[in-house]
Amino acid sequence: MKPDTMKKIPSFSLDHDGMKKGLYKGMVCRGITTWDLRFKEPNGGDYITPKALHSVEHILATVLRNSDKKDSIVYFGPMGCRTGFYLLTADLGYEEVLSLLKESFALALTFTEVPGSRKKECGNYLEHDLQGALDECAEYLKVLEALS
Repeated sequence: MKPDTMKKIPSFSLDHDGMKKGLYKGMVCRGITTWDLRFKEPNGGDYITPKALHSVEHILATVLRNSDKKDSIVYFGPMGCRTGFYLLTADLGYEEVLSLLKESFALALTFTEVPGSRKKECGNYLEHDLQGALDECAEYLKVLEALS
């Protein structure tokens, strides 16, 4: 296969111009829904720092996989553009995801350390920023609260 014959993937087909902070339902494939947790406006010059991004991932992945919806959580991880995260779920609708995220981000704000951030536990254990992660979580929780 040659690069010029490949189809554009769905996330590259979205019009990022004018996209705002928020929660967006993406594609559904084989019963798995992709949720776009948009922390920052695309191409706005304000991005999540790599260390805070890494720490938010550790904190939220831990919270979500310990929630009462843990069996519906497939994946939580960062966008390469550093404007947010993807959450993949099975069998959860928008209102359930919104409620889960509000609870999860509120709980994240109580963390006093980044879970799984020791050398034995993480492939890049020196690249964490707890305070930066908490600041990002607090700001995104405001975005989620405004959606209800």
